[in-house]
Amino acid sequence: MPDLDRRPGVLTAALSVVALTVAVLQTGVVPVLGVIAAQLNASTVDVSWAVTANLLAAAATTPLIGRLADLYSKRRVLLVVLTVVLAGSLLAALTSSLPLLIVARVLQGASFSLYPIGVSILREELAPERLMRALAVLSGTLGFGGGMGLVVTGLLMRGDAGYHRVFWLTTAFTVLVIVVVLLVVPARPRTSVGTVDWAGALGIGIGLSAVLLAITQASSWGWLSARTIASTALGVVVLGIWWWWERRCPQPLVSAAMLSRRPILLTNIATVLVGMGLYLSFLGLTDFVQAPVETGYGFGATVLGASVVFLLPGALAGFATAVASGRYIDRFGARVVLVAGAAAGVAGFVLMAVLHDEPWQVIAATILANAYISLAYGALPALVVREVDPGETGVATSMNAIARTIGSSVAAAIVAVLLGRSHGSYPPERSFITIFVLGAVTAAGALMLIAASHPRLRRLESIDDVADSRALNHEWG
Repeated sequence: MPDLDRRPGVLTAALSVVALTVAVLQTGVVPVLGVIAAQLNASTVDVSWAVTANLLAAAATTPLIGRLADLYSKRRVLLVVLTVVLAGSLLAALTSSLPLLIVARVLQGASFSLYPIGVSILREELAPERLMRALAVLSGTLGFGGGMGLVVTGLLMRGDAGYHRVFWLTTAFTVLVIVVVLLVVPARPRTSVGTVDWAGALGIGIGLSAVLLAITQASSWGWLSARTIASTALGVVVLGIWWWWERRCPQPLVSAAMLSRRPILLTNIATVLVGMGLYLSFLGLTDFVQAPVETGYGFGATVLGASVVFLLPGALAGFATAVASGRYIDRFGARVVLVAGAAAGVAGFVLMAVLHDEPWQVIAATILANAYISLAYGALPALVVREVDPGETGVATSMNAIARTIGSSVAAAIVAVLLGRSHGSYPPERSFITIFVLGAVTAAGALMLIAASHPRLRRLESIDDVADSRALNHEWG
């Protein structure tokens, strides 16, 4: 049984700070890509690999690290990952070489596994009746951190500041997170037995990386170019072989039976759509409010103005929603909360598409969209955790995190195509309307998928399972 004497609020807060690292590293770099290109005398296409390499590293390592967290001391795995992230941040802060910067971003890609490890620790340490609320706070921090990463970057990059400031910030923040983990997260011996399926880890790493490479580079390579088609084909073939292998491996990296189970499958597809919604909102809104007034639709906001005036209210509202969502999940169940959140997302994106002439209209729409993202981020891990055994928590939530990453990458590629500028001109207003309509469509899709899913009633094999079942049974109404 979990250590019920440990203060759950302190542990949840500490792991939320850990999760904040993921969000800051993911979104904080995006606004400074142009600055990096100018200061390193590199093309924007070359500099975009600072983002692409980070995503590929995340896809290749997150499932493996999640499995290691299931098998070994979660605190030890967490500290090793944070050490790798710290090395990447320090290298990025010190180098003025684009190749080394890309290497640094590869090291920082390990940060994506911090969230699944945090979920595993909460499941191991907290009493069942506290788990759902803690997961909602932890997950909501991801959405809040994405907005805060943009805000902090805007504050740092005033004037002629160098891009190194962003990475010195991530270096200092990672050191702080390591100290927090050392002081708060308990050291537990391994609680599961088994081996690591290294062949499966290699297969899923290559397959997911190839697919993500095609998605992220399609706008520059061309959607029907030979490289895009070849990368996509390679990824699909390797993932097919990986699936065949996992179904036959005695101790697979990821259980094929688990992934194909209806609630898990529908939840992961819904997570792809939620990940798309996050980036459609952030990227679409940021470019929209920064467009000059002369275009007939923008507000001419600076990077700082866009972050503080338009993004910050939504980020704060999203975090407040995430903190409160745990109570709603406890009372009404994760599926009900997610459906309600998705409905708010549909309303927010429709409002963005229809009414965006005044700043207050855009801010109101952003608050609704962020409430959707926060509620979804809080409810989705609850759906996953309830469906898997404790020894599968790390790898199951890792796959869910990968689904979110895939959705974000697809949305970023769509936004790049729709907002592609020619000869320095700004895209037409209808491009932004299309982005916001797509956001409404993805939210509606997530709503329908979760409404159509049905939980599996797992066989209870221990007194711990009985306790979990009694505490979480009303979760599914």
